[in-house]
Amino acid sequence: MRTKNMVLRLEPGLAERLEAVAEVEGRSVSDVVREAIASLVEARQRDERFLHLLEDNVARHQRILEMLRDET
Repeated sequence: MRTKNMVLRLEPGLAERLEAVAEVEGRSVSDVVREAIASLVEARQRDERFLHLLEDNVARHQRILEMLRDET
């Protein structure tokens, strides 16, 4: 499985708590973060408010694209 490296900046207190969770569970910090991010993304995929915002964003970008194409 291919992965993508990312930089994550956390406040020191949050980083310490994250490290504590990983240590207690006998897991890597990266594994705990991946699980948390996957849960967030899955929740957003079921969130009607988020999906509506996404549709609005796509529509806005479509209007901008059309406007730029019309100016040429």
